Amino acid sequence: MAALDEGPGARLAGARRRLSFAGVIFDLDGTLVDTLEDIADAMARVLAREGAPGHSYDAYRYLIGHGIRNLVAESLPPELRDERTIARCYERMIADYGEHSLVKTRVYDGVPELVRALRADGVLLAVHSNKADALTRDIVAALLDASDFVAVAGARPDAPLKPDPAVALAMSARFGLPPARVVYLGDSLVDMRTGTAAGMLPIGASWGFRTRGELLESGARVVIDHPLELLGLRG
Repeated sequence: MAALDEGPGARLAGARRRLSFAGVIFDLDGTLVDTLEDIADAMARVLAREGAPGHSYDAYRYLIGHGIRNLVAESLPPELRDERTIARCYERMIADYGEHSLVKTRVYDGVPELVRALRADGVLLAVHSNKADALTRDIVAALLDASDFVAVAGARPDAPLKPDPAVALAMSARFGLPPARVVYLGDSLVDMRTGTAAGMLPIGASWGFRTRGELLESGARVVIDHPLELLGLRG
């Protein structure tokens, strides 16, 4: 059931307030698709080559979201975080994950139905990720219908990473909509801060990698527990 934040500390279950939106920007990892285990498995193989200890799947929930380079740096033990080691492991991670990004990754239940319903209602859609651009596009093409999205964008050298709102604002402009008419749906504090910075409607996805509390504390207007709940919020 959705929870609505109406001020500091307010978390009201079963909120019925409707939100006026005509566009939705989705985060990818933890929002549209569950990529956790493929990312963690690839990173584990990279760490093993360095003789470094691995991490649990749950630990990776808090390492994912800031881009692969940051994931590599944070996954390495402090004594191995020199620039040469990070650069080497980053290249290995990109190569390994690129080959194994669709082994365990799956679309979350309800996502295909949500996308179809929004498109049928004329809502404009986009995907915005801190994952490398080529990987983002490959995953969307493999597991979803890329033609449903006005734009699909991952991390590129010429664009800042989230929570910088530049890419989200460019997507809103492509929609031809003011930011206030666009939902930013994601599962992490990075996504909520991106949506807030862009002047959009940040909505949290509790089925992803982070907690409901984190989403509300980082600016979520609403936290939903299933993708299809978004349809009931549209006024």
